[in-house]
Amino acid sequence: MTEKSLSHVGHDGRAHMVDVGDKAVTQRVAKAVGRLVCLPETLAIVRDGKAPKGAVVATAEIAGIMAAKKTAELIPLCHPLSLSKVSLTIEADEALPGFNIVAEVKTTGQTGVEMEALTAVSVAGLTLYDMLKAVDKTMRIEGVEVIAKRGGKADFG
Repeated sequence: MTEKSLSHVGHDGRAHMVDVGDKAVTQRVAKAVGRLVCLPETLAIVRDGKAPKGAVVATAEIAGIMAAKKTAELIPLCHPLSLSKVSLTIEADEALPGFNIVAEVKTTGQTGVEMEALTAVSVAGLTLYDMLKAVDKTMRIEGVEVIAKRGGKADFG
């Protein structure tokens, strides 16, 4: 990757926030996914409502939504955005075993919401991990990625 292709690095090598002032205002949407892999017994504890810290999935979903709204405070060069929608769902998956995490974020503005979607998924996974670490030391968060993006130049998914 060349210096020219790094949008947050100037010609002098210093980091800067990208100027999006000349970009068109459009509806921006991003969807991100990830998963928390755990032991089958851990999944059963959550499914049966016996997790030591309570409502694991509901808490992680709220944490992910809250995190999306705080992305610009966590990632230094992200633009603060007014989000019009953040949805986050966590579904148990016996085949993993574990949980699939999906976030979709929308705004109307001059820059995309990929970082907000990734942050939502990441924090939801971290919250699941935190709430279940007492019963499972083998858990891992994996596969966090943007799977769709609309409203800008490089749309996909």
